[in-house]
Amino acid sequence: LLQSGQHCGLAGLKTLLLNVSPAATGDVHIAFSPTTGPSQLNTTEKVKAGKIHLPREIFQSLSSQIVHVVVTVLNIQQLGVFKEVNQTAQVLDNTVVGITVGESSISGLQDPVKLSFAHRQLPQGVTPQCVFWDPSKGQAGGWHSSGCVTQPGDNGTVCSCDHLTFFTLLLNPALDDSTAKALMAVATAGCGVAMAFSIFTIIFCIFIRCRFRFEETVRINLGLHVNLVGSLLLLNLAFLLNSGLSGRTHPTVCTVLGGLTHYCLLCCFTWMALEGCQLYLLFVKVLGIYIHRYLVKMCLVGWGFPVLVVGVAGFLGSYGEYSIQTKDHQVIAYLCWITSKHLLIHYITNCGYFGLIFLFNMAIFGVVTQKSCSLQGTGAVQGYRKPWKVALVAAGLFCLLGATWALAFLTYGISSAPVLHLFTILNSLQGIFIFIWLVVLYYPKTKETTGSLSYIIRHDKNTTASQD
Repeated sequence: LLQSGQHCGLAGLKTLLLNVSPAATGDVHIAFSPTTGPSQLNTTEKVKAGKIHLPREIFQSLSSQIVHVVVTVLNIQQLGVFKEVNQTAQVLDNTVVGITVGESSISGLQDPVKLSFAHRQLPQGVTPQCVFWDPSKGQAGGWHSSGCVTQPGDNGTVCSCDHLTFFTLLLNPALDDSTAKALMAVATAGCGVAMAFSIFTIIFCIFIRCRFRFEETVRINLGLHVNLVGSLLLLNLAFLLNSGLSGRTHPTVCTVLGGLTHYCLLCCFTWMALEGCQLYLLFVKVLGIYIHRYLVKMCLVGWGFPVLVVGVAGFLGSYGEYSIQTKDHQVIAYLCWITSKHLLIHYITNCGYFGLIFLFNMAIFGVVTQKSCSLQGTGAVQGYRKPWKVALVAAGLFCLLGATWALAFLTYGISSAPVLHLFTILNSLQGIFIFIWLVVLYYPKTKETTGSLSYIIRHDKNTTASQD
């Protein structure tokens, strides 16, 4: 079977070379350790180190009389290789195992290669994940789990992969059962409260828009606020339906519900972007702005653009049942959402899309805050002389532009459980914040008409015109 064997070792690099005859070979078993490197292993031999099982299928497809099998064990901390950009997970024992057979690339195995990584019981809040190095991921490469199945155990984790390359075991921070259930409870309760205040906000905006005579700018602003709050209302409703129906629904119903939830989320992001565009037109392009049927066109974008995105994602079969698991791989909730096989759709349409919106809105927020403070300093805006009103306007705009959603970029597993709770609570209360902000800002007083953004905009227009 093994015509010859060679072993060599350097600092952080240990390699085993086996010359195998494909005509006579069966399965090949190899032991590996971060300290002693790889070595040949008999089938009856029991070791506490890691194990590699190479199935016979690999060798049957090779025509050479002698095949070189190379197993390499690397200490990536000493060598400074296989480092992913912004990696938060730890590599078990800083060990990466590379396997090559012959000179050709081997993939699509029916009988997978099995690597058993030996380790003690993992600490709380950590979940193992079998991954391989993908040089095409990102700019410098990264870890990928496609084609690998993780089977965790008390004394080790077995990785079953359908190809040969460099493998390792990542230790990812994960939610424990109590934290995950607490977050689900907070999110469910918060959605109910947010729906109630979203309804109050819509009724309030419609009431003051019909009851009082506002200038056209304020009426358009109120129309935008109604649409944004309406999208939040639909999103919270979709989440409650998701948590109550998923896991017990027909796959077709779950697909529709997943697409509906994704659509509502994209509508929220789009209306946040349109709120930022409106502020840009009012505070930056303050002169000569008139768009025919402006609010109608905004509605076509706010409610129509997400239809196109969801349509493409649905055509690709992206929606289905998605499970939320604890570190022990226990499912605590099922959601009808983008499936695990299509997470790239999630990263592009949700994370990437919101990231662009967030950068744009925060730039607009900075411009609006700077102009408001400059007018406050001159004493032009009498209604904003009180510091708490200045703080309220700033906080309201901050929330209206969706800045609380940016906390999602700071959440990763149990290591950021406080941020996860903060993200869940703040976004559940977003409807309440907007309701209070609108009541204080827009409800007219009998002798005070400077308490709305319209006065700031009007004063800014006059100032710009006088300077010109």
